Amino acid sequence: MFGRLDDAKYQSGLAVCRNFIVKPQGPIENRPGLGLVREVKDSDDRVRLISFTYSTMQTMIIELGAGYFRFHTQGATLLDGDGEPYEIANPYEWADLFDIHYVQSSDVLTLVHPNYPPRELRRLGATDWQLLTLTFAASVEAPAAPTLSKVGEEKYTYTYVITALDKDGKSESVPSPPASIKGNLYETGGTVTISWLAVDGASRYNIYKMQGGLYGYIGSWKEGDGNLTIVDDDIDPDTSNTPPIYDPVFGESGEYPGSVSYFEQRRCFAGTINRPQQIWMTKSGTESDMSYSLPIRDDDRISFRVAAREANTIRHIVPLSQLVLLTSAVEWCVTSLNSDAITPTTISVRPQSYNGASNVQPIIANNTMIYAASRGNHVRELGYNWQANGFISSDLSLRAPHLFDGDEILDMAFAKSPYPIVWFVTRSGKLLGLTYVPEQQVGAWHWHDTDGTFESCAVVAEGDEDVLYVVVRREIGGVQKRFVERMASRKFDNPADAFFVDCGLSYASGDEATTFSGLSHLEGKTVSILSDGAVHPRRVVEGGKITLEHPARIVHVGLPIEADAQTLPVPLMLKDGSFGQGRFKAVNKVWLRVFRSSGIFAGPDADHLVEAKQRMNEPYGSPPRLKSEEIPLVLTPSWADSGQVFVRQKDPLPLTIVSLTAEIALGG
Repeated sequence: MFGRLDDAKYQSGLAVCRNFIVKPQGPIENRPGLGLVREVKDSDDRVRLISFTYSTMQTMIIELGAGYFRFHTQGATLLDGDGEPYEIANPYEWADLFDIHYVQSSDVLTLVHPNYPPRELRRLGATDWQLLTLTFAASVEAPAAPTLSKVGEEKYTYTYVITALDKDGKSESVPSPPASIKGNLYETGGTVTISWLAVDGASRYNIYKMQGGLYGYIGSWKEGDGNLTIVDDDIDPDTSNTPPIYDPVFGESGEYPGSVSYFEQRRCFAGTINRPQQIWMTKSGTESDMSYSLPIRDDDRISFRVAAREANTIRHIVPLSQLVLLTSAVEWCVTSLNSDAITPTTISVRPQSYNGASNVQPIIANNTMIYAASRGNHVRELGYNWQANGFISSDLSLRAPHLFDGDEILDMAFAKSPYPIVWFVTRSGKLLGLTYVPEQQVGAWHWHDTDGTFESCAVVAEGDEDVLYVVVRREIGGVQKRFVERMASRKFDNPADAFFVDCGLSYASGDEATTFSGLSHLEGKTVSILSDGAVHPRRVVEGGKITLEHPARIVHVGLPIEADAQTLPVPLMLKDGSFGQGRFKAVNKVWLRVFRSSGIFAGPDADHLVEAKQRMNEPYGSPPRLKSEEIPLVLTPSWADSGQVFVRQKDPLPLTIVSLTAEIALGG
């Protein structure tokens, strides 16, 4: 893309944006630090992070490890009554963790994987979570065969069954064993009395009578209406309302679904090993009712096979304005024919594009889906286009292929506030960010590294911000450690509260001190220190502690973050119509407009940096004030063919660059 001077995005692009975050309006700011939450249970195995939202005030990050769940919130770990991390067991192997797909509804998280029966993680209380295997049979037992008695002659055979409904009246049992009796309901006074025994958990019973080979509905009995008895005095059965039929689903190996979601009040499953292109949708308004009737009713469960030219497993079910299915080769749209809602008789599946998705769970930003491509390792978006009357997929990483080629997306998450950013973790251990505002055609990539490798990411709302949590693998004292870390907020009034270190801890006890302990997780590491808003010389952690030169009240200690930004080669329109290519250039001076910033270094490249002098008239011993102004900076003269400007922040201080203007000299 360096040669695409004709691209309109070239004018606002960067050659390097490392550990800087691009704001939607265009400025860049160095990313906040990552605060230590806790080391994972077993640093030898990889873990995955999943977000869980119980309410607007209570959110969790779930640490999904091999054989266990742990829970983190507000930068701390949920503890049990003994002060140990609260956890519950799970059956998953570490190699399967990143292939688990999930969806949340209320306080229930549904987890699926083709090698495991589908399960629900339920929150019953702050330290009361349960992992249950899903059942798709009726939630209430069927009654025993009814007892029949008649009035009248024995001429015709009448057969009846009874079903029970649960307390919510949503789940109906399979029918009872049939009972038959001879009678004559056509004669005057002829009746059949149907009686049955109560079923635990039932609130209502439906009674059906055989007619023409089908059981038709003839009445209902509600708990509290007296004896469990109903009298048939020649009631005409409604054969459009018949007892439910339950076919076994997801009950054995090879039949477990690999994808799950919700759409139009149905829970949807797809992608088993034996039936990779089959989709199942529960009975409307239910979570686990897979029953249907004969004849089929609109609210019955849906079981549908996508007919395609190739056998591609349905990897994802994504609810947009219409239901979208993603396979390894095709994007499908599920719609209804001749009805407003999808029903068993109106479902239609049509291909939208032929790109394919990887197994990384997609995210939804606004009304657009973002997913990792199945081949090529790029990131794609899929959104509805009224001109095409369908969904169109496009490559979001087209202008930054160097971040993806030869790599692979492993995990992704979406933060809405304070900026809309899609976060990605790659196999090489980088953390990628995409500032994404599709309605304004804003899509800006930035990449982030640390002393270690990123392995998983998740975003959860905490207060009025969406907070990024990551799992980072680091080497401490020659030993591999994995930590759950939380990105700090950039909202602070006091510069002493600025947090720009990784795997860091904060000390703010109110009393001045020079020695700070509790840093054994960084033993032997050289750490950056912000002491009461001033940069302190770096220290090496020894014995789990550091000692400062001067006492301080508010101290942040952690691994250094180096943030780099470099402009693209300057396109200069010359009188001869060229863009200045083939002419050497020297950047003599730059003007940086910054906002609440300190610790600024700039130059023509990373090896020739000049510091912008910060201190003006502050009292001796106080930290330099943060600047919000235009800063002129004379650079080290250097001739090159590009005319680029390099900016670096290596101190644990904030830096926001609003704009950059350069004075450039042209050579021959």
